[in-house]
Amino acid sequence: MAKAIEAYTAVGISPTVRGVLKREQIKANIEHLHEVCAGACWLSSLALPVKLIVIPEGALQGFTDEVFDWDHEKYADEIAIDIPGPETDMLGKLAKEFNAYVVATAKSREPEFPGLFFNNVFMISPRGKVVLRHRKNSPLFPVEHSVCPHDVWDKWVEIHGRSLDAFFPVADADIGKIGICMANEGSYPELIRGLAMNGAEVICRPAYPEPHVSNGAWEIQNRARALDNTCYVVAPNLGTYYLLPESPLPVDTFGGHSMIVDYRGLIVARHDYGAGSSYCGGVIDIEALREFRARSPLMNWMKDLRTEVISLIYEKPIYPKNLWLKRKPMRHAEYKAEVIDRQIRLMQESGIFTPPARRAAPQGRPIKKQKVGEKKPK
Repeated sequence: MAKAIEAYTAVGISPTVRGVLKREQIKANIEHLHEVCAGACWLSSLALPVKLIVIPEGALQGFTDEVFDWDHEKYADEIAIDIPGPETDMLGKLAKEFNAYVVATAKSREPEFPGLFFNNVFMISPRGKVVLRHRKNSPLFPVEHSVCPHDVWDKWVEIHGRSLDAFFPVADADIGKIGICMANEGSYPELIRGLAMNGAEVICRPAYPEPHVSNGAWEIQNRARALDNTCYVVAPNLGTYYLLPESPLPVDTFGGHSMIVDYRGLIVARHDYGAGSSYCGGVIDIEALREFRARSPLMNWMKDLRTEVISLIYEKPIYPKNLWLKRKPMRHAEYKAEVIDRQIRLMQESGIFTPPARRAAPQGRPIKKQKVGEKKPK
């Protein structure tokens, strides 16, 4: 019989962050993270020991490439990091100091894909080593410049295989089975279900921007994903954001509302404050989750999945794979014209969407005559 896992505290960090213009400026953000983690672990551990620290997306680098529409290769060369590397070593020291697993995110380069960068979420063990790494499967359209595995599908599958581990990796840790995702991935039930089907019991979903927080989407998604998959969701949001290192005043771009949701979809901890740096802490009870999964005849829906029926929904492709396999990602205006407008036409021409009567459909070349991702003819 497996050893029981004692209940512990997870904390979601909501730090202030300064956007960076060069890689060496990341260090200042990590030093601030250390200060916030120290406060969070000191107070939260008064109940139960802190064993999991989750840091939101953007806390290391900000969102320079997205806000300022940087050229992809420029960002890869000047700001994207290597994993492992000096930045993960700094976070490793933090993990060892607080004797906890640390989940964080960063845009990083991949040796197999020169000139490109991916958006990563990774987990560092209490011994200071990267033990889990996940590349974002669905960036925030249309502003995010990073590449995801589907954008380089053929080469990704050749290197990593075509399996749940290749796209939805989960770590079997001594605090439970941990799955990690990023921001917009939580908008798609299937991307969280992939982690759950690979065994995840705790899913870390760091950050989501406005207006999706104040309009309720963030909370609805977090609670629904926990309920759908009978798992915990640890979802910290970012604090205030200085667009540049020298910006005199910050912007509350994300709106707070950090939360931890249990396997019944109930919020067990939340922090609504959006400005400055803050955190929320709540108890994770893996044994209670496992017992609930074993005993509940109703609220344990994954056991009843009729996969043959569900697979019919996804027989036909929608978003084009290999988009950036032979070219670098587009900048904002070109991406909208070449990809987003095309996707809307595809949904309308397929009969999935009905075009609105009050607005003309997006214009562009007929879909059959153009493959997205190919260079425009001169």
